[in-house]
Amino acid sequence: MAFAAAATGASAQQRPQIPADSVVIAPPYADYADLVLAAPAIIDATIRSSTRLKGPDAAGVAANMARLYVEADVLALIRGTAALPPRIAYVLDVPVNARGKLPKLRKLRVLLFARPVPGNSTLVQLVRPDAQRDWTPGADALTRRIIQETLSPDAPPKVTGIGNAFHVTGDLPGSGETQIFLTTADSRPVSIGIQRTPGEQPRWSVALSELVGEGAVPPARDTLLWYRLACALPPELPASSLTSLSDSDAAIAREDYRLVIRSLGPCNRGGGR
Repeated sequence: MAFAAAATGASAQQRPQIPADSVVIAPPYADYADLVLAAPAIIDATIRSSTRLKGPDAAGVAANMARLYVEADVLALIRGTAALPPRIAYVLDVPVNARGKLPKLRKLRVLLFARPVPGNSTLVQLVRPDAQRDWTPGADALTRRIIQETLSPDAPPKVTGIGNAFHVTGDLPGSGETQIFLTTADSRPVSIGIQRTPGEQPRWSVALSELVGEGAVPPARDTLLWYRLACALPPELPASSLTSLSDSDAAIAREDYRLVIRSLGPCNRGGGR
């Protein structure tokens, strides 16, 4: 049977010495958010065995890769609507070394971002080729946090683009406000406001309703709202958003938008794709 490939200021002496293996690098939020949002099933598992597939079962595999049929013991279903059996199987493409050797996977604890295979409860399909991730405390905690954020009643919608932008000049020289309306997948209102006050740095905030609340602030980095903006907004304000503005107001709106993009920072996926 052919298997379909998964889509896969103190002195040095005074400073405390930190063991190298105690330094934990946080996984890239955007990369894991991509996976969580794409995966109906998220599984904590330990690999039991892997078998190399050949012939038609390995069609389309790159020369430096191998396709495996992997069996894994389920430790926990972190997210999913249907129960899983104690043991599942899936197809995984892995790199081989210069000698053609496969990586050792047996007993490896992993996080699987997958979807069920209709008609076979023991099989799952990875949502991306790299949707098997080594289990670490940091990866597990981040995955669970993102799931909680997505399930929150006030979770921000998916941003699909930029609508109209407006700028109103204030009474004092150098003052004014820019408002930029975003388009979303479910048509919920999302807007960005940038306020300029003479002698102060411009301030911006985001509103998830028709009204901008007092004291609104930019979203914290590595949150779902930050991800929705940083990973969806284009680097420049499109001309189509500025058709109702004068040249001078459009120039200020563009500058204000660039401030927002700089503040958000890059959508770092960590090379996970």
